[in-house]
Amino acid sequence: MLKIKDLSKSINHKLIISKLNLQVARGQIAVLLGASGVGKSTLLRILNNLEKFDSGQIELDGKLLDLTQANKTHVTGLVFQHFNLFENLTVLQNITLALEQVLKQPKELVQNTAVDLLKRYELLDKANLMVSQLSGGQKQRLAIARTLAVKPTVVCLDEPTSALDPLLTSYVAQNIKELSEQGYIVLVATHDISLLEKLPCTINLMQQGQIIASVQAHDFFADQNSYPALANFIAGK
Repeated sequence: MLKIKDLSKSINHKLIISKLNLQVARGQIAVLLGASGVGKSTLLRILNNLEKFDSGQIELDGKLLDLTQANKTHVTGLVFQHFNLFENLTVLQNITLALEQVLKQPKELVQNTAVDLLKRYELLDKANLMVSQLSGGQKQRLAIARTLAVKPTVVCLDEPTSALDPLLTSYVAQNIKELSEQGYIVLVATHDISLLEKLPCTINLMQQGQIIASVQAHDFFADQNSYPALANFIAGK
């Protein structure tokens, strides 16, 4: 269980996240929904030690999570909005690089891990291609595979469909569902309403750095009138 308690973060004296609270169990998907600037991506960056927070605490399985060690423990992983892959390396090298250079794993283990992930995400036949030769959907799958290579507990995805053709949304949703089925704690920051309808998730509507509404997706789509704040956001009001 990931527990975020009273988390606050300011940037240039502007409050971006304000006493935010969130709980996500293993095998669950929490979607952070909201307009640009409400703190969705900032929260994911905090969880991956790319931003510092000002106050509050973060717990994982009942213990305080020391995010300063995130780059060593790899307990959290982030799939970036624009993937941040190494375009000058091959598909295989994008997975093996961190395992070899950062985790110092034996070459045989690194190769086995990479091959298993490329098989899982149907990229094994692309292993020796340069990343620049991949389609947008293939890049997204590679970005997920690279994140999973270091065996995180918490997987964060920032706007996972923004760089893709809308027709790929269902495929992306299936990839995200599989992460939850494999027992990961999954957080998704998005403004893509169509993605919500395809995920067994909790929708967390953010405004002014806080979560102002939280509801299971199937409950919301069964009775939108019972959740006016969320319904109004989705309707663009």
